[in-house]
Amino acid sequence: MRILLIEDDELLGDGLRTGLIQYGYAVDWLKDGISADQALKTENFDLVVLDLGLPKLAGITVLQNLRTRGQTMPVLILTARESIDDRVKGLDSGADDYLTKPFDLDELCARLRALQRRFSSRADPLLTHENIILDPAAHTVTLNNELINVSRREFALLQKLLENTGRVLSREHLSQSLYGWGEDVDSNALEVHIHNLRKKFGQHFIHTIRGIGYMINKDKDET
Repeated sequence: MRILLIEDDELLGDGLRTGLIQYGYAVDWLKDGISADQALKTENFDLVVLDLGLPKLAGITVLQNLRTRGQTMPVLILTARESIDDRVKGLDSGADDYLTKPFDLDELCARLRALQRRFSSRADPLLTHENIILDPAAHTVTLNNELINVSRREFALLQKLLENTGRVLSREHLSQSLYGWGEDVDSNALEVHIHNLRKKFGQHFIHTIRGIGYMINKDKDET
């Protein structure tokens, strides 16, 4: 899952980025409103974590611009502004959640998982597909009730595919969900992750759609 973190405080932003990466997210970090507004126009993100007190362009304006363009990705406001008026304005401007500083990283990540479930129209916190169960909170995957060891990237890729069963996801879309800006990525990195997942869950588990991308078919019970 790819997150855009918009936070101008260097110490907090660096700590947040490090913590979110440890939780398995791909994180891009920007420190002013104009850069964030431009990035949101041109890049695809799964979630946005937004501070309100930004230089160059206020966070609330970034949010309003995002919604005016019709972009629907979930936005969590993370700010020191804790008045009821600020909360109401943030939520009424299009935010999906509002968390005040100081905060606990575990709670932030739980809120992000909840936002992703809501955005995916999924009530169950677990992702299940036939005999596979992926638990985003515990960061575990089981096959036939046996724990399967997967890397951080493999977990993120598997989660993205399971959240979109029955849909073809392009190679570019999947790569963007795994890697943030500036990361050194081999040209065949995605294919390596796909290969590793097939070794663990079966050669026909992930389908290649030539010239387009990859997909996992829906469960038989869902068809």
